[in-house]
Amino acid sequence: MSTFLKASAAAAVGALLSVAPVAGSSAPGAAAPGAAAPGSASVHGSGSFSGYVPGSRDDAQNARLRQQLAQAVRSASASKPSSTLAATTVYFSTANAPTYRSLIRQGASVWNSSVTNVRLVEDSSRATLRYYEGNDSRGSYASTNGHGSGYILIDYTQARQYYTLRIITHETGHVLGLPDHYSGPCSELMSGGGPGPSCTNVYPNSTERSKVNSLWRNGFTAGVTKAAFNKVG
Repeated sequence: MSTFLKASAAAAVGALLSVAPVAGSSAPGAAAPGAAAPGSASVHGSGSFSGYVPGSRDDAQNARLRQQLAQAVRSASASKPSSTLAATTVYFSTANAPTYRSLIRQGASVWNSSVTNVRLVEDSSRATLRYYEGNDSRGSYASTNGHGSGYILIDYTQARQYYTLRIITHETGHVLGLPDHYSGPCSELMSGGGPGPSCTNVYPNSTERSKVNSLWRNGFTAGVTKAAFNKVG
């Protein structure tokens, strides 16, 4: 790995651990179109990751997301809902994924039309979420803390094999706090590539929408652990 990518990855992790979620943290430097996204085993601890299709290498990341989600749901059940809080904004950048820029924007619109407590807005200068494109043997993945920060890699080969917009909305679901559930049906967005290449559903179902709204009920539900991010498909 080049010195530039190592420095960029280290900066991304430092930002995630030192600032509040979705609050304008530093992000990796710009890369040429098609360049690999920043990251390495040294940055991500055990290097837990997987592709968009089912696999066991993202178990650690999914376990943490499930724990955060369970805490948020319990918190939402125990407290009175508030109708006065504005939705939290997660800013994203498509600068490093020009091939898929239009689809990324469509994916943001899908999520914005599906949930009420968090909104995705494109703004490279304030982005805590960055999209990349490139070739990766692991396929497409999200590297995230589940709090609206991190990056998503869209793999060229996988984007030709599977419905690209579903890949994008699925991986964005991880950034919003949802874990994988590969055994679910096509109607479940976080089943990812589990149902196979013929699945073209790009929308979260009612349960997934409710979970994201619970997670972001008060900006991001208090009490969840701020943790370094790992890769998850």
